Amino acid sequence: MSVMPEIFGSMVFNDSVMKARLPKDTYKAFKKSIAESKPLSLEVANVIANAMKDWAVEKGVTHFTHWFQPMTGITAEKHDGFISPKDDGTVIMEFSGKELIKGEPDASSFPSGGLRATFEARGYTAWDPTSYAFIKEGVLCIPTAFCSYTGQVLDKKTPLLRSMECMSKEAMRLLKLFGSDAKFVNTTVGAEQEYFLVDSALYNKRKDLMFTGRTLFGAKPPKGQEMEDHYFGAIKPRVKAYMQDLDNELYKLGILAKTEHNEVAPAQHELAPIFATTNVASDHNQLMMELMKKVALRHGMNCLLHEKPFAGVNGSGKHNNWSISTDQGENLLDPGKTPWENKQFLTFLCAVIKAVDEYQDLLRVSVASAGNDHRLGANEAPPAIVSMFIGDELADILDSIEKGVPYVPHEKITMDTGAHVLPNFTRDTTDRNRTSPFAFTGNKFEFRMLGSTFSIAGPNIILNTIVADEIGQFADELEGAADFDAAVDALIARTIREHKRIIFNGNNYSDAWVQEAKKRGLLNLKSTPEALPYFASRKNIELFEKHGIFTETEVVSRCEILLETYNKTINIEALTMLEMVKRDILPAVSAFGKTLAETIVAKKSVGAEIPVAAETEMLKRVSTLLECLAKKSAALESAMLGVCDFEDAEAMAKYYHDTVIMAMQEVRMVVDELEVVTAGEYWPYPTYGDLLFKV
Repeated sequence: MSVMPEIFGSMVFNDSVMKARLPKDTYKAFKKSIAESKPLSLEVANVIANAMKDWAVEKGVTHFTHWFQPMTGITAEKHDGFISPKDDGTVIMEFSGKELIKGEPDASSFPSGGLRATFEARGYTAWDPTSYAFIKEGVLCIPTAFCSYTGQVLDKKTPLLRSMECMSKEAMRLLKLFGSDAKFVNTTVGAEQEYFLVDSALYNKRKDLMFTGRTLFGAKPPKGQEMEDHYFGAIKPRVKAYMQDLDNELYKLGILAKTEHNEVAPAQHELAPIFATTNVASDHNQLMMELMKKVALRHGMNCLLHEKPFAGVNGSGKHNNWSISTDQGENLLDPGKTPWENKQFLTFLCAVIKAVDEYQDLLRVSVASAGNDHRLGANEAPPAIVSMFIGDELADILDSIEKGVPYVPHEKITMDTGAHVLPNFTRDTTDRNRTSPFAFTGNKFEFRMLGSTFSIAGPNIILNTIVADEIGQFADELEGAADFDAAVDALIARTIREHKRIIFNGNNYSDAWVQEAKKRGLLNLKSTPEALPYFASRKNIELFEKHGIFTETEVVSRCEILLETYNKTINIEALTMLEMVKRDILPAVSAFGKTLAETIVAKKSVGAEIPVAAETEMLKRVSTLLECLAKKSAALESAMLGVCDFEDAEAMAKYYHDTVIMAMQEVRMVVDELEVVTAGEYWPYPTYGDLLFKV
């Protein structure tokens, strides 16, 4: 195995490489353009492009690509060679600043929500110099933004960068009032990634896994996760080898993979990186998901990133650990040792509280998908109700501020383990709450609602924008205050009083919380079709337009894309289910029934006294279920025909949710029961027991 410091970042055109390869003036101009958010001159870009090309060619690279993130949720790339022909029939390796800065991929075949017609093909990619270029599979990848010929945004990176600039602008206004000499502010993210590993030979026998990413059928195995023996358990050798190989690939790309362990469900695992600037963290998470899948194949396994690959087994999420920091390394969400006296921290905290309360609909929309609908509210992930956990100490501090009484600090408690050989330590001032959708965890907020397949760009666009808006409102109020300290105190107290309904430190899984949340007026948007229309509400459109994140047209187009994605997902799942039933399950069970019937006849032919009651009962049961399955499948087919009655994507999504998914559930119930009563040699697919435990 390679030594990690030697391979870390070896495939990245990072700052140290640029320092070594670029002329000093060019390097300074590059750094200045990033610090001041200004575009590079073509002259400087030409020098950087040539150095980048030379570096890549030395590593055996012959092609480059503008690596971008369209609205598919994954990445896209078109490879172009460095070669340019010469008059004498030979070639030279060239890469210009113009090629570095701008590309022109076809924009007509990517999701656009009506922004582009099929015949309108031209699109542009533009280099994002804040995210380092890297080499992946022998190709130089240049992180870029993606827009249409008309300039409308077709990707996730552009609005993310806009939201980060918006946050910096508004936060700097507030920080200046507190006397800070910071020059800019960044949001940072660490995204914990959950996933499943299954044997490739078994995976390839499951059409549902191949076509949809999840199992559409599967009876519960005798053993699941109830023994709680997989969580943090010893990692199997095959999985450990995969993790080590994956780490090496991530290290080469400068991705700070830090923590890996077994998760709660059998065959489920987690990988967590160290924090990075949100834009870079988003790029890294996309690369991480791609590499997780590719490396798994090397080890004879498939990596499942679906939110709910197996019914009755914990699904997979992606915890988005989000914070705000200055260029001087100050974490603005760090309460310090005396948070009750830290007015700057309390002001930023209140901005987050107000943002989450006023824009709970947008946060819910940011995690809406067909896959995540299976997970949210299933007692394995936060519910669909957005709320905040801030812990007992901060809750008491805010309560004292609201009431206008002095805060009495909690006494520090020393934990005594009772064994003298073990060290004593100070207990944290608050517990953790794994059921909360948006939990404060010491110096950051953990947004726990994201599904495992998600690009983290979308939720962070929302987080950055809504918090920046509230910070801007606070700055508006405080900039003209005659008595700044008094104005801050009044602002904090008023914000707590008006928005404390969003704070809940209890059990988010309980039925009592659902009722309490309703009394508080909090939204409970249980499904994607319920949530998505909120995206294009007048309030939210005005928010995005105010800060230059999206135009109204871009908001509406994104809503349309999300609805279409939901509809297509359910359509593919329903069609896959019908194919599996018709081509595989019905014939297999029928063959088993035939064998039972032949066995009954054979026994009776030997002698009437030979008992056949067991076989007869089995045959009755199988035949009854088989007939039921045929009827349920026909009902699903009929439901699918009803989709043709809808042209509006929103109405279609509701129909898929209310009618098609219900019909699919009816089919699944029968199939799962048939799996239990059908002889294993006849059942056409690997079972849950096979998939979850044979790794």
